[in-house]
Amino acid sequence: MRRAVLATFTVILALVAMASVAVGDSSESRDAYKEAVEPICKTNKEASKRILTGVEKLVKKDKLKQAGAKFAAAASALAKAQKALAEVAPPPEDATKISKWLSGIKGEVSLMKTIAAKFKAGNKSKGSSLVVKLKNNANKTNNLVLAFRFKECKINPAQFH
Repeated sequence: MRRAVLATFTVILALVAMASVAVGDSSESRDAYKEAVEPICKTNKEASKRILTGVEKLVKKDKLKQAGAKFAAAASALAKAQKALAEVAPPPEDATKISKWLSGIKGEVSLMKTIAAKFKAGNKSKGSSLVVKLKNNANKTNNLVLAFRFKECKINPAQFH
């Protein structure tokens, strides 16, 4: 009886140890992925901040063509970043999550291009309503990768106004 209990206890300890190693590997691969992508995101974040600064004032002053040009430039910068991010191999256990995140970013690029087109065409109300949708999508996209605790890769929806 003692041997059976001891054997069971040994098996349980081995399983707990294996689970701990698996969690540790996951954390390490996430950290490595984060280290690889944060510089890409930082470059894009700085470019977006520079590009989109003052866009809300332009819209309020009905300078829609200029606002549209800024959104088009920001979309181009984000598309470039999205392509660079897609080239970084994700941790195998997070491949699906990262794929959804990258798709979310791609969707934001598309939405920003649409916003740019609406503003350039003089459609202030449609462009503004799409900015609200963009902010919502950015929050959803951020939520997909909360486990990574990104600093630079977290999209700041406040920059879109």
